[in-house]
Amino acid sequence: MKIEQIYTGCLAEAAYYIESKGEAAIIDPLREVEPYLKKAAQHGATIKYIFETHFHADFVSGHVDLAEKSGAQIIYGPTAKTNFESHIATDGEQFKIGDLTITVLHTPGHTPESTTYLLTDAHGKDYCIFTGDTLFIGDVGRPDLAQKGTLTMEDMAATLYDSLHNKIMVLADDVIVYPAHGAGSACGKNMSKETFDTLGHQKEVNYALKASSKEQFIEEVTAGILPPPQYFAKNAAMNKGGYESIDEVFEKGLIALAPAEFEEMANQTGALILDTRDPQVFAQGFIPNSVNIGLNGQFAPWVGALITDLKQELLLVTDEGKAEEAITRLARVGYDNTIGYLEGGIKAWKAAGKETDQIQSISAAEFESVINGNPEVNALDVRKPGEYEAEHLEATLTRPLDYINDWTAEINPNETYYIHCAGGYRSMIAASILKARGVEKVIDVAGGYGAIKNTSLKRTDFACPSKAMKA
Repeated sequence: MKIEQIYTGCLAEAAYYIESKGEAAIIDPLREVEPYLKKAAQHGATIKYIFETHFHADFVSGHVDLAEKSGAQIIYGPTAKTNFESHIATDGEQFKIGDLTITVLHTPGHTPESTTYLLTDAHGKDYCIFTGDTLFIGDVGRPDLAQKGTLTMEDMAATLYDSLHNKIMVLADDVIVYPAHGAGSACGKNMSKETFDTLGHQKEVNYALKASSKEQFIEEVTAGILPPPQYFAKNAAMNKGGYESIDEVFEKGLIALAPAEFEEMANQTGALILDTRDPQVFAQGFIPNSVNIGLNGQFAPWVGALITDLKQELLLVTDEGKAEEAITRLARVGYDNTIGYLEGGIKAWKAAGKETDQIQSISAAEFESVINGNPEVNALDVRKPGEYEAEHLEATLTRPLDYINDWTAEINPNETYYIHCAGGYRSMIAASILKARGVEKVIDVAGGYGAIKNTSLKRTDFACPSKAMKA
């Protein structure tokens, strides 16, 4: 028996490879499927099944491509409806992988079709459960993504409670819990950095499983849920309806463009120029009106949160050799319309004598001098609301990056804005977006709040009303 968790940190997503006696199954595969095909080939195994725990909202699964390339059957749980060939399993239905047995446990609540897969070993012992977004380590799936008609978030939470108590918590304490996500995913609010655990330990430490009543569970699980990123519903629709082959996405995106070609393409198509380099490197020189979302952070989720049109054409500026990685990670969240990348990167652009722009970046010490000299300065904290409420500078305004498309209209393009986040990644995204939208005087605070805490600037470490933006 072989069970391998394939964890992708930038998405906080876990796929699984299961193998026994020359047969294999993949659970919740990512969009790029070659790694699964190679793994099976290396072990001399045939991929027999592709199990989907639900219609994922935070990434586009590779189930359709993988089925076409491997001949494996796609399995969904009860109530699922797809626009491609799949087997909709019944509750309790069993599937064999070598001498292993996978039993379908319908566990609605996160979504109506959400399903947990129970793996029983060759000796008939319940070994582990693949819980998808039903049960995480330290949390449970958010119940607000699949509300329809009169069905409320509280109704879904009540259904989730029943699923957990009737299907999962009745299993033995030594059963291993393998979820679809870990800390950093927007599919829950309290996920652990650990990526698996025993069910018994989760019963002891998971706040949701410790709730003394259904009413308490509903109250705790629904409290403090932020609105989902705008791309969630779009990705779920792609997972349900099908999508363009990843091979075709690469074919049209992996086109190297010389600076003149790149510039002409940008002018002709209106494509968004997406610069994926390190924030501080980007700040020193970039193509005017380009937006920085660095590959070395949570690149795909931030693209999904901030670029509202999945069909937006994209032109990429990357570090050398990183174009394919960028296209792959874009496709994972449904952005399939990359139309080329700058050959030779920004170095080639400058060598061709093309115009560049810059964003000023100052140290936390310099920022301290600015604040002390002008307490009325426009200082924006673009961290999430919970981060701001936990601790923040009294002089700052809370303007979460997640909602920049909502609050940009409040910005006066004639004023100067100092921007910080926790460490500098998100603040440069915000600064680049504001700059591209005509706000010339944006200044990034390098090192973010982590560096600011080493200054003497006055901070508060308790929740307080957000300051209003000055007109």
